[in-house]
Amino acid sequence: MAHRTQDIFPGTNMCGLEASMRKNHVKVLALAFTLLIVFPGTTPQSFAQTPTALYPAMAPLNQYLMPAESEIALARSAAPASISDAAEVMVLGSDGYKTAVKGTNGFLCLVERSWGQSTDEAEFWNAKMRAPHCFNAQAARSFALIYLMKTRLVLAGKSKPEIAQAIAAALDSKQLPPLEPGAMAYMMSKQQYLNDHDIAWHPHVMFFYSGDMTKSWTADAPNSPVITANDPQERITILFIVADKWSDGSPAPPMPDSMSH
Repeated sequence: MAHRTQDIFPGTNMCGLEASMRKNHVKVLALAFTLLIVFPGTTPQSFAQTPTALYPAMAPLNQYLMPAESEIALARSAAPASISDAAEVMVLGSDGYKTAVKGTNGFLCLVERSWGQSTDEAEFWNAKMRAPHCFNAQAARSFALIYLMKTRLVLAGKSKPEIAQAIAAALDSKQLPPLEPGAMAYMMSKQQYLNDHDIAWHPHVMFFYSGDMTKSWTADAPNSPVITANDPQERITILFIVADKWSDGSPAPPMPDSMSH
């Protein structure tokens, strides 16, 4: 659910600095859930300057929490009000996510924390991260459950290797349901904090597919409008559609030429 933002701009048919930048983005996007989630402004130099041990362990739980009303508002900012006003909203507490507002349109809005990204990410324990998502019904019944399970494991004090192993086992055993066709999510919040380098990336919509679909879509080929991220831990490919407005209707910054196809 980061977003995992680890693979957002996989490097294909590029050379030098640009290829390296896209390769780094692909790793970050796998947050997603991502999203997580790393972003086009990031450079290889900025990664090199970031100590990998900056967030070596989970911070005190209260640093990841926020007042319920503030979290509800932030979660709803993931999508336009025409969608999020009628969505279910979950907020994080000391014992996991709980429904704070019941919805009527099948959507689920929540604010992912840093553990939405892959367990091998340097900012996995970054307590500042806030990634508002609004999942449609198909994603809420399938993909979002991975993040909710991850959260329970985090709060139970499990290590990153234990979390990765538990998620893999749950997917293998079908304890976690298969991804439903048509699963997608909005990430259009102007208030998102996705990582320490690119606090807010661009407003976007994500479509989730099982397995690695990159080759079949010829994604990230020169001049292709398709942006993808492959997330091996959650066993999905994410298709990104970048929007020109935030969820409140205000204009978003344009995509850099070097990061568009």
